[in-house]
Amino acid sequence: MEVLSLSQLAEEHLTSAREASSGRSGRSLHPGAHHRLRQTLVALVGGRSLDEHESPGEATLQVLRGRVRLTAGEQSCAGGPGDLLVIPPRRHALHAEEDAVVLLTVTPRP
Repeated sequence: MEVLSLSQLAEEHLTSAREASSGRSGRSLHPGAHHRLRQTLVALVGGRSLDEHESPGEATLQVLRGRVRLTAGEQSCAGGPGDLLVIPPRRHALHAEEDAVVLLTVTPRP
């Protein structure tokens, strides 16, 4: 059994993101080696984005810190700490409105 502190990891990766030229940092927490579920912690410095990309399968974003905006085509929604955003099954992008950390949970397509 393994226990991870999301608060501690969020702080570590936000510090790394602030130091990185890309303005982001991430870590796979549950890679889905034996399961179809994958979880990744992603930290983004305010003003930075994950450019538009294809949906990897069924996915959600849980906002741990900061504020983000998820955009898919003409639709967008904002999220703050404690919010769970359902990622649409199409191309989308994520923008950090302020320094932010999210937990991405994905069940990849077979």
